Amino acid sequence: MVDGARSDIRAPDGTRLAVYEWGDPAGPEVVLIHGFAQSHLCFAPQLRSELVRHCRVVAVDLRGHGNSAQPDDPSAYRGSRVWADDIAAVLAAKKLERPVLVGWSMGGRVIRQYLMIHGDARLAGLNFVASQVIEDPRCRGPGAPQPVPEQQTPEEEIAAATVFLEACYAKQPTKAEFRRALAYNIKVPAAVRRAIGGWSTEAAPTIAALAKVRVPVLITHGRRDTVVLPAAAEMTRAAMAQARLSWFDDCGHSPFSEDAPRFNSELTSFVQSCQTGT
Repeated sequence: MVDGARSDIRAPDGTRLAVYEWGDPAGPEVVLIHGFAQSHLCFAPQLRSELVRHCRVVAVDLRGHGNSAQPDDPSAYRGSRVWADDIAAVLAAKKLERPVLVGWSMGGRVIRQYLMIHGDARLAGLNFVASQVIEDPRCRGPGAPQPVPEQQTPEEEIAAATVFLEACYAKQPTKAEFRRALAYNIKVPAAVRRAIGGWSTEAAPTIAALAKVRVPVLITHGRRDTVVLPAAAEMTRAAMAQARLSWFDDCGHSPFSEDAPRFNSELTSFVQSCQTGT
């Protein structure tokens, strides 16, 4: 049993990525990909669950986040290949053969980039969690992060991060959990947030790439999400004939945290079904 072992790998452009591993090295493979201004720590409810007893779980701090490097050049966070090649580098370095990719919010967009560049041949399944995979502006909710100004005081930066984090939950976490999440949010500097805010992908090529996916797909979304509106899940479902949509009626943007027992149960069952083909 592996318990949170960290290894640093290099993306094709040389950026250092912090990668962590838990669970049974021989179990079904799961890769957790966090959202904007977060880190692998957001998945604590999964990393202390039965999921790691049955699976080999890998989580990455995306570039600019957590313990990964924070390149200064805005182009390091934009373009069609950056995020796709980061995930490909993680899969190769960890020698993952048929993982299920789980992407929360921006993490789902990162998975989308991987699919557009590398396809799904190396994957066993996909779980999009509260993600605006197809970037239709109508699906951007009032709780979505706002553009980061060029000049921002520390007080303004903390206030903006707090407002965004509060919007991530319909059912608020404990004070201790919120403080912890705010701490790793603040670790992502304004320049990185601003650079990521300038990254987008057109809807038409996204839909075309999604239509080519053949592996099983689970879409998880909270009905009370005000960051990525529920319509985004419907759009993704419409683009992928095999996708199954699971609604969390009482949850907002973080169903994996707001209702962790149900989320963990559904993810474990999904991973098992991807292995058995049922």
